Amino acid sequence: MNFPSNLKYSKDHEWVSVDGDIATIGITEFAQSELGDIVYVEIETVGETLDREEIFGTVEAVKTVSDLYLPLSGEILEFNENLEDEPENVNTDPYGEGWMIKLKMSNPSELDDLLTDEEYKELIGK
Repeated sequence: MNFPSNLKYSKDHEWVSVDGDIATIGITEFAQSELGDIVYVEIETVGETLDREEIFGTVEAVKTVSDLYLPLSGEILEFNENLEDEPENVNTDPYGEGWMIKLKMSNPSELDDLLTDEEYKELIGK
């Protein structure tokens, strides 16, 4: 499995890429493999400011629906609208075309609480 070292990870299996005060967030390769074939991604929180660990959306796979938890506090600026027509991008390219949201961080120090790729691998036993 692939866990890019330039990303940060949450215990809820989200990944975070940071550019200035903007964080791009998606789910990890491990999470998508556990869920199976993704058939729908629902994000209705664009424009909202949420706290870390609040639910920002859901991912629907063939056999289950899973909540998505925000790894950082901030305002959700954008949803990857390509996922409306191609939710399978979460399976095929979780760290690229399968990104889910862009967030303007309200507390960048929360990044310090996220996991490195090595810590995340340890968490999931890989």
